[in-house]
Amino acid sequence: MDGSVARPRPMLALLLRLVTALCLSTMAMLVKVAGTRGVELPELIFWRQFITMLVIGGLMAVLGKLGELRTQRFGAHARRAIYGISGMFFVYGAVMLLPLAEATTLSFTTPMFAVLLALVLFREKIGIYRWSAVFLGFAGVLIVMQPGSSGEVDLWGVLVGLVAAFMVALISFQIQDLNKTETPYAIVFWFTALTVPLMALALPFFVKAHDPQTWLVILAMALSGAVAQIALTNSLRFGSAATIIVIDYTALIWAVTYGWAIFDRVPPPTLWLGAPLIMCAGLLVAWREHRLGRAISVQERETSPLV
Repeated sequence: MDGSVARPRPMLALLLRLVTALCLSTMAMLVKVAGTRGVELPELIFWRQFITMLVIGGLMAVLGKLGELRTQRFGAHARRAIYGISGMFFVYGAVMLLPLAEATTLSFTTPMFAVLLALVLFREKIGIYRWSAVFLGFAGVLIVMQPGSSGEVDLWGVLVGLVAAFMVALISFQIQDLNKTETPYAIVFWFTALTVPLMALALPFFVKAHDPQTWLVILAMALSGAVAQIALTNSLRFGSAATIIVIDYTALIWAVTYGWAIFDRVPPPTLWLGAPLIMCAGLLVAWREHRLGRAISVQERETSPLV
């Protein structure tokens, strides 16, 4: 497909990742608000996917680029859809079970799971730096999972949050692979198109009547999620996940702000002790991946017959 392989544009990737962090934090806040208003998780996910599908399809139709949604990799999209919809249940579930700041902090363990997945799936050799990052990150998790003075952080919620981070790491590998041949809009469109029918089957068991304010919350949640998904997919297209991960940590600022402004909750001291450890672990992974990437690039240039 023409234009499927994008040139690296690191500054654009960083900006897109910043938009992603803001939109994902806003979506998480709205998911939590919708939950307090009686909206069940399967219904939330259905509307999130359905509205995103309409947005992507409508946008491509208006731009006259529906042809960019064609794919020769239906099987890869189907696998991404299965993992993606499973991951959404854990991501949204963590937001509903945990305070926003804690749920966001646990999502920062994704790079540690990415290291472990690289070891298992690709047989990568993991050195002392990345092993240190893994242990440092999960030491931070042990601190965060200690109940604060309000006792709001429970073990079940922490486990759901960790599974969510694992699923995000796994899905990131799938998205990077799809980005080699597919446009970002095709990746998002097929994810929604394949999962909407599945969620529609469950909808009659969970749907209920809502007041206008709740529908506005659901609509805003879905739209913020759609923008976040498009920005995230494009950020992985224009830059390496290892080099743009630092921007993800701005989500904690938004989570704390929303938690205080919307839910009148200030994070406990344990979060401020554990979160820096998890962030440092993620930055260590990013730094090491960047160094390894540069080393491979230099080696390829030195051994190339064209040099």
